[in-house]
Amino acid sequence: MIEVNDVSKHYGSKAVVDNVSLKIPPGRITSFIGPNGAGKSTLLSLMSRLVKRSEGEVRIGGKSIDEWKPNELAKKLSILKQTNTLSIRLSVRDLVSFGRFPYSEGRLTPEDREQVEEALHYMNMVELGDRYIDELSGGQRQRAFLAMVLAQNTDCILLDEPLNNLDMKHSVQIMKLLRQLVEERGKTIVVVLHDINFASCYSDRIVALRDGRIVRDGLTEEIIESGALREIYDMDIPIETIGGRKIGVYFS
Repeated sequence: MIEVNDVSKHYGSKAVVDNVSLKIPPGRITSFIGPNGAGKSTLLSLMSRLVKRSEGEVRIGGKSIDEWKPNELAKKLSILKQTNTLSIRLSVRDLVSFGRFPYSEGRLTPEDREQVEEALHYMNMVELGDRYIDELSGGQRQRAFLAMVLAQNTDCILLDEPLNNLDMKHSVQIMKLLRQLVEERGKTIVVVLHDINFASCYSDRIVALRDGRIVRDGLTEEIIESGALREIYDMDIPIETIGGRKIGVYFS
């Protein structure tokens, strides 16, 4: 379990994340939703130790995140940031191999290579394995970085807007994959999403932020309802039930 206790992040006098506490249940998909500037991505970075906290504590497996050695933490928790850049030219397969670094430290074993190929297969990228990253479309590049995270094979996976640059088909494929990782492998996944309907259809739990604070935290069916969404987004969003799933008709 990931525990966030009274965590804040200040930039000057502005609190981007303001005294947030929550518990991330294991073996579930938890989605962070909310308007732009709500603090979703910053909170994810604080949870992974990518950004230093101003106040509070994050615990993973009952242990403060500050007590984990970097290599051991990288075997427990992986994160895909919203923006990923490379300063060197790499093939897709080489990029995905970086996910094995906490285990191999650059010297890939047969087990490491098997994990890399499995991640490529999961992301339907085997045929692109020898292509260079800078030759790919934005969507293909995003899938390659996701494959790298899968190859890291951690219990906890944090994803910051993983559907960026993906078309509808591949967005659905990614969300189905995340559900598969939870149901078949017991992964704990935290994902920042802008589309409330993806959150509704694939999440077990939703945490909604606004102005750096949690305004709602609960089961998906508790959050995807008009009253809660009005509090989160300051707009009326009618809800329709389609195929047993609650869909927000926010474009009307």
